[in-house]
Amino acid sequence: MPPLDFKKEEKRFYLPPSHPVLVDLPEMNFLMVEGEGDPNDPAGAYQHAVELLYALSYAVRMGGKKKTFPIPDYREYVVPPLESLWWNCQSAAPAGKKNFRWLSMIRQPGFVTQETLSYAKEQVARKKPHLHTGAARLDSLREGLCVQCLHTGPYDGEPATLARMHAFMEQEALLPDTEGARTHHEIYLSDPRKTPPERLKTVLRVPVRNR
Repeated sequence: MPPLDFKKEEKRFYLPPSHPVLVDLPEMNFLMVEGEGDPNDPAGAYQHAVELLYALSYAVRMGGKKKTFPIPDYREYVVPPLESLWWNCQSAAPAGKKNFRWLSMIRQPGFVTQETLSYAKEQVARKKPHLHTGAARLDSLREGLCVQCLHTGPYDGEPATLARMHAFMEQEALLPDTEGARTHHEIYLSDPRKTPPERLKTVLRVPVRNR
């Protein structure tokens, strides 16, 4: 059996077209770290969250693959891309980014449990003691009805893609529905450390409701 790869098995969620489309998102499980602050600060909370999420995700994957700790029904899989929900992002100016609130996430297969996470935290705490493993949690998210679109280019160019998404909403008699955890959502398909800004690929997603 080939490794589980959500990007291939659920392309409608992870590889949308470059024009806005309507999707209905089911419940999914994620490792999550919540925080606030400028995501571009190399020593900030967001960068710590990203490092922690990847460390835990790979600890889970390797723990199951090498049978380091028990994971019932384990199946080899590809670690999914980083995702983030964003609040307080009205100002994209550097001074305003320190007020950004975010929930960073990496999706987990259904066989990952709270016990699995506890094992992974022990592994990461021993190998990377600078990471605060207590900041991470395993939780589910059900986004429901959303408009999404593939944005290609630098993150600061997202407003143009979002404008097309809002025009699509108007055409389809939809309204943004940003209550609670339903908020602006981004999925990072490219590694910004290795990809030129003009070639970055990001899934943009906005929760909606009918008028």
